[in-house]
Amino acid sequence: MSCLALSLQPTNGSDILLQTREWFPPARALVALSAFRQTRLAFASGKHQLATEDGDTSLGDDPLAASSGQLIVGVESRFRVVYRLVNSIYVLGITTVDEDYNLNNVFECISIVNQAVSVIVTACRGVDVTPEKLSRKYSEIYMALDIVLRGVSNIRLAAMLASMHGDSIAKMVHSALDAENKVRGADSWTNVEIHSAEQLAGVDTFSNLSFELPPETLAAGDEVAAGLVLTGQSTLSEQDQQQKLEEDQAEKDPFAASDALNKPEELAGSFKKDKDPSSTDLTIALAGLEVTTLPPPAATESTHIGVEGFEGDYGGIEFSNEGSTLAEDFEGMNQAWGGGLDASEFVGPKKVVKSQGLGGLELLQTGSDPPTTAPTGASAGTPLENLLVKKTEMKGPEMYILEEISAEFRESLLARVGLMGVVYLRTLPPKSSGDKETELSFRIEGTSGVKRVVMQSSRVSSLGNGMFHVRTAPSEEPIPILKYSLLPRSTPIPLRVRLIKRHSGTLLSVLVQYVSNPDLPAPLTDVTFIVKLPVDPTLLKVSPKAILNRSERELKWHVEEIPLKGTPGRLRARMPVDSSEEDGSEEEIEVLCYVKFSFQGARLLSGVSLRPATEGKTDFYEVNHRYESGVYMCN
Repeated sequence: MSCLALSLQPTNGSDILLQTREWFPPARALVALSAFRQTRLAFASGKHQLATEDGDTSLGDDPLAASSGQLIVGVESRFRVVYRLVNSIYVLGITTVDEDYNLNNVFECISIVNQAVSVIVTACRGVDVTPEKLSRKYSEIYMALDIVLRGVSNIRLAAMLASMHGDSIAKMVHSALDAENKVRGADSWTNVEIHSAEQLAGVDTFSNLSFELPPETLAAGDEVAAGLVLTGQSTLSEQDQQQKLEEDQAEKDPFAASDALNKPEELAGSFKKDKDPSSTDLTIALAGLEVTTLPPPAATESTHIGVEGFEGDYGGIEFSNEGSTLAEDFEGMNQAWGGGLDASEFVGPKKVVKSQGLGGLELLQTGSDPPTTAPTGASAGTPLENLLVKKTEMKGPEMYILEEISAEFRESLLARVGLMGVVYLRTLPPKSSGDKETELSFRIEGTSGVKRVVMQSSRVSSLGNGMFHVRTAPSEEPIPILKYSLLPRSTPIPLRVRLIKRHSGTLLSVLVQYVSNPDLPAPLTDVTFIVKLPVDPTLLKVSPKAILNRSERELKWHVEEIPLKGTPGRLRARMPVDSSEEDGSEEEIEVLCYVKFSFQGARLLSGVSLRPATEGKTDFYEVNHRYESGVYMCN
């Protein structure tokens, strides 16, 4: 989109005019204008302080004092403000900050701002633009900027500016259309409307005409057609016989070349229709067909070459090597962060490859291992998965939703939050479905807080009003078909976390407090708290018991269950560090806490639910949904 709003803001004083699109809330435009004013005043105050301290006014030039430019304002709702300074009036154009040039053409917004500058300069009869002169032509400027905001050509703009001072507002607005037609040499609608009416009347007349031939005429025509067909066939046969007799009577040269050399190669013409009913039997047709056997599995494997400088696997055949990824199919929507209302630049901690063995993991076993017994009976040849998991056969396609929530707390305040959900479809296995395509329709409810929805267009099509239609081939793995993200203000927080650290002397104390959201459908279980330590502690005191991983400097607590309504839980740790506060070191000790949890049930955090497209018709079965933590941290 190009331009959302236009505004006139003086350097000193309140805003003079604000013109917005119909679907853009004026409240958001006012927020962007207020942020621009605060930024401009902040730059101006910084320049004044610098001039008073150093005594040199050439240093610290105000960036917003230039004649034109761009500025991105806002924290959660971010907007790009394109401005031009005319005398003491800022002409502002508000647009989005999307970096995708296919969605947002910033040059089009700049062109609209330039047209608005032409309007106010013409209204004030020169570049000496003041609030008093603008108030005299306020009505004309208001209507002209309304037309400019919706898009206007240079021809119509010139006609509007020419009639701004002499004619009325109505003539300035409506006469511009006729002026554009005259300049382009086009006819007005009143001149060509009669031709259109005549054409439509002729089409209706011919489409409604109908006539019938008498039966005697039809019978006579059939007799004439039958006679023409018989006569044509007889004349053709007589000509062929005469030509064959002439060829036989002519003397033939025994040394002449064969006529087969001059004949074109025949393909389909050489085949003749066989009236034998046995020719339609496929078993007889395939009786003499030889089918080549496939090569053995060893022939499809690659050969490993160990020569120095040429190491690698050569040869072999690979099947079903698809190069498409989920990020390409779903337009890069692969994380909960991002969008227009929250921070989008976030990089999680890099995972370090763990070495085999204990690796400093201080969780030792005291005692010998229990003796292993060989399985006996029927369980000797049964896989462990079949013994522990009771598999149920699928009655039809199954659908479920997986939500991932990410949050960042700074002490006890929530800095940012994001939630992304993925709708999965599990089809019947290809073996049981016989490679038959799965086709169904469903409806999504509870989407009041949804910010963005992305669907996999190769499998899903939108029917409107939250209804979707799916058609896809069967697969062994669940297929992601839809992705959505929530607005930050509509995202519920399942668990609040607070991290407190105290550095007194050479001792570092860390306290982690946590409390559950009482509105959750069920308590969170098997929650893991991981605290990243700044140093490898020589002495450590924790409460309750925890696991220390020295290789990664991690302290891990495992909480079996967090009650919905109860006192906040506490995790404590104390350790000595090399540096102290009295040393005056500038580097502050950084401690981070990460939380990992997951829940599986019938309800989700976002309130989104799946329903059949038609009441009473079940195209799919809804199984348990799941939500889990993404990057859930506190610092």
